[in-house]
Amino acid sequence: MRRPPFLVLLVFALMCCCGQAIARQADPKRVSVAFKDTTIDVIVQELEQQTGYHFFYDPVQFDSIRISVAATNQPLQQVLEQTFSNTGFSFTILADRQYVLLTKGVAIKTALPDGFFARTIKDTVRREQAGIPDYGDKKKVRADASIENKLFEIGAKTSNPPPGNVTVAGYVRNMKTGEPVVGAAVAVQGASIGAATDQYGYYSITMPKGRYVLNIQGIGMKDTKRQILLYTGGKLDIDMEERVTSLKEVIVSAQKLANIRNVQMGTERLTIRAIKQIPTAFGEADIIKAVLTLPGVKSVGEASTGFNVRGGAADQNLILFNDATIYNPSHFFGFFSAFNPDIVKDVELYKSSIPAKYGGRLSSVLDISSREGNKKEFTGTAGIGLLTSRINIEGPIQQEKTSFILGARTTYARWLLKLLPDEYENSKASFYDVNLHISHQFNKNNNLYITGYTSKDRFNLNSDTTYGYNNNNLSIKWKHIFSNKVTGVFTAGYDRYAYHISSEKNKVNAYKLGFDINQFTVKADFTWYQSPQHTVDFGVSTIRYKLHPGNYEPVGKESLIVPNKVAAEQAQESAIYLSEKWNITPELSVQAGARYSLYHYLGPGEINRYASGLPKNPDNVVAVNSYKKGDVIQTYHGPEWRLSARYSITPSFSVKAGYNSLRQYIHMLSNTTAISPTDIWKLSDPNIKPQHGDQVSFGLYKNFKSNSIETSVEVYYKRIKDYLDYKSGASLVMNHHIETDVIGTKGRAYGLELMVKKQNGKLNGWISYTYSRIQLQMDDPTSGEIINRGEYYPANYDKPHDVTMVSNYRFTHRFSISLNATYSTGRPVTLPIGRYYYGGSWRALYSDRNAYRIPDYFRTDFAMIVEGNHKVKQKTHNSWTFGLYNLTGRKNPYSVYFVSENGSVNGYKLSIFGSIIPFVNYNIRF
Repeated sequence: MRRPPFLVLLVFALMCCCGQAIARQADPKRVSVAFKDTTIDVIVQELEQQTGYHFFYDPVQFDSIRISVAATNQPLQQVLEQTFSNTGFSFTILADRQYVLLTKGVAIKTALPDGFFARTIKDTVRREQAGIPDYGDKKKVRADASIENKLFEIGAKTSNPPPGNVTVAGYVRNMKTGEPVVGAAVAVQGASIGAATDQYGYYSITMPKGRYVLNIQGIGMKDTKRQILLYTGGKLDIDMEERVTSLKEVIVSAQKLANIRNVQMGTERLTIRAIKQIPTAFGEADIIKAVLTLPGVKSVGEASTGFNVRGGAADQNLILFNDATIYNPSHFFGFFSAFNPDIVKDVELYKSSIPAKYGGRLSSVLDISSREGNKKEFTGTAGIGLLTSRINIEGPIQQEKTSFILGARTTYARWLLKLLPDEYENSKASFYDVNLHISHQFNKNNNLYITGYTSKDRFNLNSDTTYGYNNNNLSIKWKHIFSNKVTGVFTAGYDRYAYHISSEKNKVNAYKLGFDINQFTVKADFTWYQSPQHTVDFGVSTIRYKLHPGNYEPVGKESLIVPNKVAAEQAQESAIYLSEKWNITPELSVQAGARYSLYHYLGPGEINRYASGLPKNPDNVVAVNSYKKGDVIQTYHGPEWRLSARYSITPSFSVKAGYNSLRQYIHMLSNTTAISPTDIWKLSDPNIKPQHGDQVSFGLYKNFKSNSIETSVEVYYKRIKDYLDYKSGASLVMNHHIETDVIGTKGRAYGLELMVKKQNGKLNGWISYTYSRIQLQMDDPTSGEIINRGEYYPANYDKPHDVTMVSNYRFTHRFSISLNATYSTGRPVTLPIGRYYYGGSWRALYSDRNAYRIPDYFRTDFAMIVEGNHKVKQKTHNSWTFGLYNLTGRKNPYSVYFVSENGSVNGYKLSIFGSIIPFVNYNIRF
């Protein structure tokens, strides 16, 4: 019987394949090499010269490998076996093509396995019983293959489809937990069309009708794809699996190129995974301390409660937690941030090119997002350290629909305070915070998010005075999808920050001093995905402020304290904004926006009117005007402009420029460096103008070594108007006419920021350098006291030089170490430089304002992380963190103070940490 011709051809093809496979094994090339502790690039270059073969490999996978090998006139295959023995890397030689393929883990096979065509189910069972491995999970492979090879038909089939483009949209979620994947890239294969998911995991892409392949990539997730056939617009939700990253595996390309492709500059994004690798005091991951390692971000010193961004004061940062405003972001004298690391998903800092939807602050926006909670099953984490304990529980309330995440922290720090010098032996300190987030999906077009946060701090330092402060926040967000192209998020929130100081030891003088700020917010934000080239954001917002600037009252019947109360303040700040991102070409993108803010200072109240052209002091009051409740006492308004552009010179090199202007209607007043929460917040009124600032910036961004190393250079110049400084001897607490003790200044800030970041490999981290100056000027004699003869002087947080290094080295999946070091210039102070005799006594003569500096700051921290095994089916997973804070034991000064002793004035340095502080933390996940 004659066999069909196609079988003959098949046999012939198989024989050719086998012949090629045999030929590939032959390797007549011989080489002589001698290398010691050499990189793969040098070795490959030498082997290519001697053999004429071409080597193909990913240099990122070899970034931390150093190889020693010696051979004389040995076959290439033998040399490669010696080179890569015990490294986890493999090679494949294709002699017929003169190729060498270097791979990680499993070698590429060039021949079919034995019994490929005759293999049966019986053979499979026999092989499994014999212990012969069968690579991969067949069910999983088949499931993955089926979902990725399945054709998803989207829209309604019609014989006469309407002309034009169509839009596909949906959510990208974690397959295991159901939580959204933020910042995932959804791109059309073979076309420059794509989108990134927003903070809710939502994406929208507009394209012509037809068949496409969507490639989906996300941080920490396995790449996946979907094949789609578009008839009309429709929905496509995508589930992604978490990836178990090998020690030297490359982070997905979508994230690697984000710094090059993003239009906005001066933007830093930190994942909670990166934050947890940075050593901090007492070993708990700290959001604020992580932000301080970024270029352009500084603090005045240890135990400070805020941070300074590009010459901005601490009150010029808008700190948001799920759109709730946090006024005091710290616990325990500033040693812990107010944010539970087990709740946080990611952190984004805008230093320039601030999106138009944000407003109300001059310097930066710190946007912190929490996780939504596991929608599939109940899980949790817990941790215990030397000073704090924390617990987090999450899970579904209604399967696949409603989830919650609940986290809490508390401290037990009295034992630490007992180790301090005797003058602090009776000190006390404690804090707690609680977070609750609930997410509910009504349907594919409507989602509800509720976030609640409360915290409380209480302490005293060996005195009869007790300090306390607390944050209370509630936000409700409703996301509605109007269409595949238009989405809206409606938010309502209440924020409250309050502090109190009390003393009850002496019943005659027992008192309580309180302050609080209350804020009600309503806003609506919309996004219109007009086309692949145009994305429009627009919205409105309004904030109602109510402040109680001071309430001083007696405690107990025996107290003789006279009650005193500063009049409450009210104001309303509203805004409308519009912003558009325009991808003009694949290389050039522009984002432009405008925001118009309107501010009303409201009654009731009494306002002093001062003589024109004269400083504001009690002697120059010409009238006192009274206003009823609801009266508009003063109105301020004006536009705020946002513009940024990006031009990609090459796929790994881009140039960016930006300009933005902002207005700030609320001020924080503080003239002390003491560790206390007695800062006063003040609303703009007829006598205190709102702050105004604008900034221009320019940056270069370049990636190296397959985008595994990011570098950036940014320069900026900023102008500030009506920033409040203080008159000499100013009194701020319980001041009924605070405008008489403050003065408006103008300022200038400029700087340079350099950063080198390596995100993957055994060794990763970043190094940043910042040169920045912030100088103020008061030269208007009609506004008040002239400072330093009207010349520019440094602000009290001006620190020109700052260098920070954050490094992590992972030896294995279970053991890693972290080391970070920071150096900065000491901040300015005003010192007594002499004395003079006046009015019958000797008095101190002070230098020009902020003419001197405290000593420079330097600190190094070290940590080790030891994890338990990574068995997937194990009920609990644990880890230990050991470390040393202030490894060198340096006594960094926080401030200097002066005491008159025996007729002379002596100066002293105050150091918060003057020795090495060891820490240990135990963490468990269940």
